[in-house]
Amino acid sequence: MGASDALRTAVIMDYQNVHLTGHGLFSSAKFRPRHECLIDPLLFANCLLDQRNQRQRPGFPPATLSRVLVYRGQPSSEHDPDGYARNQAQKAQWERDPRVRVTLRPLKYLYSRDQSGRHATDTNGQKIVVGPPREKGVDVLCALACVREAQAEDIDLVILASSDSDLAPALDEVRHLGTAKIETCCWYDRAARVGYQLHPTDRSRPMWNTQLDETTFKRTWDMTTYS
Repeated sequence: MGASDALRTAVIMDYQNVHLTGHGLFSSAKFRPRHECLIDPLLFANCLLDQRNQRQRPGFPPATLSRVLVYRGQPSSEHDPDGYARNQAQKAQWERDPRVRVTLRPLKYLYSRDQSGRHATDTNGQKIVVGPPREKGVDVLCALACVREAQAEDIDLVILASSDSDLAPALDEVRHLGTAKIETCCWYDRAARVGYQLHPTDRSRPMWNTQLDETTFKRTWDMTTYS
């Protein structure tokens, strides 16, 4: 089978979902700080396609990587300047390869309020943050990317890397379009037989899912030091 038969592939990566799901599932990571198990998007995509292609039956076309689209929350430069700086440095590092594109969406912060309902402030006049920030809208960006990439003339296959069930309609829509193939992937603990596979709404038609084990998870870690 020649290179022209390969499926030009876009990997859509719900970054926090991929990172935290792996961190919480595998014993090599769950007791380590999360920042020590960051995922390098290009390493992840290459490992994913290697595993996918190895498991395809003879005669089925392999997948080759065209691009990795990463969607991730962005800390506030006001409330978390160190986190913001690391986030920017990681984006710059990952985008050194032109196939990687990182889209950041500001994290949502909740603020303390006084008795009048107004935002409470500290002695420096800064709003007081309550609890950890949350991602907002990243799933929507991932869904839109799936549909957009499925209609791109240079893409034959879209692989959605997420276990967020809110993204099931995106799988349905790409199937309905019929312009490109759609597949999923997930981390899978073989010993415990536990994984977090994302399914389309209609399960009567099978959808290919590539299971990635703990060895693969460790191979995808970003070993760069971000100060």
